[in-house]
Amino acid sequence: MSAPSPWRDAARKHLESRLRAGLAALSPGTGFPVDALLHYLWLLDRWNRAYNLTAVREPADMIAVHLLDSLSILPYVQPPSLLDVGSGAGLPGLPVALARPDLQVTLLDSNGKKTRFLKQACMELGATNIEVVRTRVQDYRPSTPFSTIVSRAYGRLDSFVRQVLHLCARDGVILAMKARFGESAETDDLPAGLSLDVLPLNVPDLDARRTLVRVRPGHGI
Repeated sequence: MSAPSPWRDAARKHLESRLRAGLAALSPGTGFPVDALLHYLWLLDRWNRAYNLTAVREPADMIAVHLLDSLSILPYVQPPSLLDVGSGAGLPGLPVALARPDLQVTLLDSNGKKTRFLKQACMELGATNIEVVRTRVQDYRPSTPFSTIVSRAYGRLDSFVRQVLHLCARDGVILAMKARFGESAETDDLPAGLSLDVLPLNVPDLDARRTLVRVRPGHGI
């Protein structure tokens, strides 16, 4: 999908070793596209210096905080399509798309500098299964609904679900990535008829709590 990252050999070897170890701990035996993930990491590091795409500055730290964290949701992604709402620097949608080329992924963000980065990254990575859309989620009207909708950029769960419910397929799933989930405070305004479960995400090398809230619309749409 992409050429090896342009880092110098020593830096690349260190980052590749760290990434491979994290991927092996995350999902043993899975064939991840290491070259493509490292190339994306290099692009993110390069653009971040000028555009402030992420507060994480060190590429070695980005491996766990961004790459492994994004890929930890793979077992819960339902094909054939995924919408990443408030994608920012492409997280989690872009790493997921690299790992699952069979998945059609849409990266949605209203910020111009971030969508410019995403388009350039997709072009350099040769990621043909990704579409970048610049708009607000409230204004987005795709031709078909998505089987998976995800975000790690929203605050309250009920606000996120209400914003994206019209974009989710009847048998689809909505995934909210969170550090902590304050259930009583975040479900007060959820629409009726939804099923909800809270799943722990185990991210290698990340010394922080990560949680995935999975919402199934079912007949609630």
